[in-house]
Amino acid sequence: MPNHQGSLDRVFHALADPSRRGIVERLARGPASVSELARPLDMSLPAVLQHLQVLESSGLVVSEKAGRVRTCRVEPAVLRAAESWLGAQRTAWERCLDRLDEVLTAGPADLAAGGEDQP
Repeated sequence: MPNHQGSLDRVFHALADPSRRGIVERLARGPASVSELARPLDMSLPAVLQHLQVLESSGLVVSEKAGRVRTCRVEPAVLRAAESWLGAQRTAWERCLDRLDEVLTAGPADLAAGGEDQP
């Protein structure tokens, strides 16, 4: 489990930057070369390469070099793992908020009678 947590930490760290999120959004539409990814960004090519390095080390992006062209693609399994973790957190919070709603809408008699047999 610690290894899973560490990889999740790297994913969320990588997605914390808006430029890297933009790169991932672009790659979600399909593979792209580094120069294609750099074109809309207002930064130098070395800066784009640093962002790509962070994305690759998190596992979100995989790149392959063919000749002089490096092509990047998103790794959907890593995105699904982050989505799964977020979904579990959302479910837990929804349960807590549903229970809070029950408590806030229940009358005093309901709380006294129902509190003992509630899970």
